[in-house]
Amino acid sequence: MKKDRLLAKWLNNDLSEDEVAEFKASPDFEKYQKIKNYTEHLEVADLDENAMLSNILKQKKTTPKIVPLYKKWMFRVAAVFVLALGITFLLKNFVPQTQIANFGEKTTFSLPDNSEVVLNSGSEINYKKWNWDNNRRLELKGEAYFRVSKGRRFEVQTNLGKVTVLGTQFNVKARKNRFDVVCYEGRVKVNYANTQILLTHGQSVSFENGKQVNMRVNSLKPEWTENQICFYKENIRAILDEVERQYNVTIELNTKDTNSLFTGKLPSKDLDVALQIINTTYHLKGIKVAKNKIIFDKK
Repeated sequence: MKKDRLLAKWLNNDLSEDEVAEFKASPDFEKYQKIKNYTEHLEVADLDENAMLSNILKQKKTTPKIVPLYKKWMFRVAAVFVLALGITFLLKNFVPQTQIANFGEKTTFSLPDNSEVVLNSGSEINYKKWNWDNNRRLELKGEAYFRVSKGRRFEVQTNLGKVTVLGTQFNVKARKNRFDVVCYEGRVKVNYANTQILLTHGQSVSFENGKQVNMRVNSLKPEWTENQICFYKENIRAILDEVERQYNVTIELNTKDTNSLFTGKLPSKDLDVALQIINTTYHLKGIKVAKNKIIFDKK
């Protein structure tokens, strides 16, 4: 009750210096200040006392109505909170939502229809909640695994291509100029440049520099969700880029990029083992020169 009284007096600039200091020390002061800034244009008309008195005298057998001053405060407080609720609703539903997985992290979250998304390190997703059931569309930068609830068409848009499904489980990766899509359940339609392909359970496709490679997969979900980084015919630079994302480190390669392509797995929770595999495969010498920096030299 005391908090509401202070808020009402503050909105009408009726606080004493001590009360102002007390109110500004409140943990909610910053929120109230922002709301007040949005409602500076709100005004409550002053009472016309002469007109009110005239109306009372003209009426017979009526009980005089007294309008306490505190009600004026409460009207404004109510208006402030109604506006605040409206702003909150708009922010939650109309403003695009963003989910980010920073380097060295993975993020799991649910969409409005309870579809589940696992976002890999160094990835980002943007979508809108408003009218989601009728417009299930999002934008992906990086890599994500989707378990989509059945419903209307579900679209994943990337800078390299688009994936369209109804209800299924699939993985999408768009890194630099390489676009990978794997279907683990149901059917997935992939659009890349002028190419359209339909994937079913256990099928995968990769596009890089205009070349298409189709593959079969035996796993039930992406290896990276179980702390294994899986590569299929990828160059040394792509491998080091992924290690940087997974371990949140900076890597310097002091040798010419090799044309050798790597197919295999690296752990995403044991940097020493990952470096040993890279060293052996490419005949390099990887050294940790700082906590978050690694330099690879030719042996």
